[in-house]
Amino acid sequence: MKILFLGDVVGSVGRQVLEKYLKTIQLEEQIDFTIINGENAAHGKGITSRIAHQLTSLGVDAITLGNHAFSKGEILTTMGDCPNLIRPMNLLPTDIGKSYLVKEVCGLKIAVINLCGKVFMDRVDKTPYECMDDLLRRVKADIYFVDLHGEATAEKQTFWHHYRNRVQIVVGTHTHVQTADECVVQGSAYITDVGMCGAYDSILGRDKDEVISHVVHGEFTHYTPAKGDGLLCGVVIEVDETTRKAIAIKRIQLRPEN
Repeated sequence: MKILFLGDVVGSVGRQVLEKYLKTIQLEEQIDFTIINGENAAHGKGITSRIAHQLTSLGVDAITLGNHAFSKGEILTTMGDCPNLIRPMNLLPTDIGKSYLVKEVCGLKIAVINLCGKVFMDRVDKTPYECMDDLLRRVKADIYFVDLHGEATAEKQTFWHHYRNRVQIVVGTHTHVQTADECVVQGSAYITDVGMCGAYDSILGRDKDEVISHVVHGEFTHYTPAKGDGLLCGVVIEVDETTRKAIAIKRIQLRPEN
């Protein structure tokens, strides 16, 4: 079984690069199940139900979110209309939407779980450990896939090492910068951050001139996603259907031609 996960989709450029490359990647890699992080899909912060349905129509099976899950107020009332959309279990408010999704793929049940890290993150209630322990008690599946949306590298690594005997896949999101530490240890696959799908010439997908004006010169700015050619980042994880263990993880990074 092959699972494709693509990192934080940022604004219209991220959606466009997804539309451009997704089908090709799915065919070339013989993907069975596709997951994306869509927390920045709507103008760089948050997601709307319309965009969630648009991403699903491209061939996405599950959409995870992060700290910007509720940045677009519309989603507070429409999240229930998006069956493939999940939000971090420990992000306030905790009573909207669902934080995991179980689907059958290749005859096995995959649980896709979304959590936020606690370090340097706002509006996070319980620790990811409290949440994961609770989910492992309640949610029965053959394969557990966790999107840990967090800022701190060590927090993500610690989480994976703590659960790697019980969870087959842990991928990190949020920083938008792909790390080169993908690995499989004793049947569990991991990467600290998958990276982003967004504008290549940018600061984490945001307009670089706007960021410089705000950070360097102290000017008041609005969040504006960058335009231009897109970058696509993700990973392909292979799982042995007999042992139900991860056996390979491969990074994908498609840059625009210079």
